[in-house]
Amino acid sequence: MLIASFRFEKRSADPSVLHHWVETNKMEASCLDVMLRLFQVWICTMMGLIVFPAMFGVSLGFTNVYIKVLVKTLEWATRRIQRGQKKQLELPEHLSNGIIQKNDGSMEEEIEDLRRSHPKPLTGRDFTLSDVFYFCNKGVESIVQDEVTQRFTSEELVSWNLLTRTNNNFHFISVRLTIIWGLGVFIRYGVLLPLRVTLAFIGLSLLVIGTTLVGLLPSSSAKDWLSDLIHITCYRICARALSATIHYHNKGNRPKKGGICVANHTSPIDVVILANDGCYAMVGQVHGGMMGVIQRAMARSCPHVWFERSEMKDRHAVTKRLRDHVSDKTKLPILIFPEGTCINNTSVMMFKKGSFEIGGMIYPVAIKYDPRFGDAFWNSAKYNMVSYLLRMMTSWAIVCNVWYLPPMYLKDGEDAVHFANRVKSAIALQGGLVDLFWDGGLKRERVKQSFKEEQQKMYSSMILGQD
Repeated sequence: MLIASFRFEKRSADPSVLHHWVETNKMEASCLDVMLRLFQVWICTMMGLIVFPAMFGVSLGFTNVYIKVLVKTLEWATRRIQRGQKKQLELPEHLSNGIIQKNDGSMEEEIEDLRRSHPKPLTGRDFTLSDVFYFCNKGVESIVQDEVTQRFTSEELVSWNLLTRTNNNFHFISVRLTIIWGLGVFIRYGVLLPLRVTLAFIGLSLLVIGTTLVGLLPSSSAKDWLSDLIHITCYRICARALSATIHYHNKGNRPKKGGICVANHTSPIDVVILANDGCYAMVGQVHGGMMGVIQRAMARSCPHVWFERSEMKDRHAVTKRLRDHVSDKTKLPILIFPEGTCINNTSVMMFKKGSFEIGGMIYPVAIKYDPRFGDAFWNSAKYNMVSYLLRMMTSWAIVCNVWYLPPMYLKDGEDAVHFANRVKSAIALQGGLVDLFWDGGLKRERVKQSFKEEQQKMYSSMILGQD
């Protein structure tokens, strides 16, 4: 041991060894200095070109140029695919929502069509065996393609958007197209993903820090103004983290304080899309982890409505808290997604009536995403939140349209169910979505017995000649 230690000290004292050690340390220090400078340039560039303009709601036009180039690239890829196919496939401009052509008529109209072929004239009170074919037809349609299951799978595209390895036909088209796809993978994962993750971290960090500091201030109009400023600023930064291009229509109908904003639900980022143009009071269940930290920080500066798990089951308690919030005309409008689950950007499903029993003005909002640039739908049965956010941040962009509809209110003699259906129909019509009466919760549950009984009652009423 002593001899080895002596030899080591002797070698260390050698000038050539010391010189090599010093040179090595200098190279390491130089590399660290270069990396530090590159990081500083990265942060300064991002803050100057993205974060600060986002804070003031200003766009320098980079995203618009990026979207235009992307559209041209996708159009070229589509033309190249069509030329590369031996047999041209005639694709409609908008794919139908299914493979079965269904009639839009009522039960009575369809059964009357079946009865026309009967040799004897039939009255409304008569029963004929041909009526059975109506129910058989509906049953087969539901087995082959029901209206619920297909709303929880990704929306079909007319053409390939270069996000997957191949097009829908899984055919190799050309070397150039493969090179473009590979270049796209490098851009999405090597450039856009680090940039978007950094922006999301900055936006969420500023949201937590800013709302926490504002929460220390006494209640005043200045505190409310600062809270609104921090919320909308941070949401704008988060929108830039998704390369979001959002087109808002009819801004004069934007929700006002003391009201309730209801919208169709496609993705958790719906909140970011709407809050990028105005401030809302969020409603939801209390979470733990990082989400819980954000919720508690936000609640300190703004009266959001967070419920414990036990409270969520108490319908009367939830209604009371929401009614108390709406009755205060100085509080932000409540943002609610009455469907209760995410739908795949093609339809609007049944609105829960609870949001329409509270009272106050209802401000409907329709949201429609452009699926060419990325699938915004969150399939919670297939992807967890982390996987979903990774898919969002590695897509080309998030492009959507938001329509603010005129405010609506409960009419005299109208119950909450009919009011909810009227609002849902208005949102579906404006957004170009299919209006469905099915409950979105059916993706996890069986069909309720009440739905079956409703069909039985409709048929028996028709046979008995009752309205």
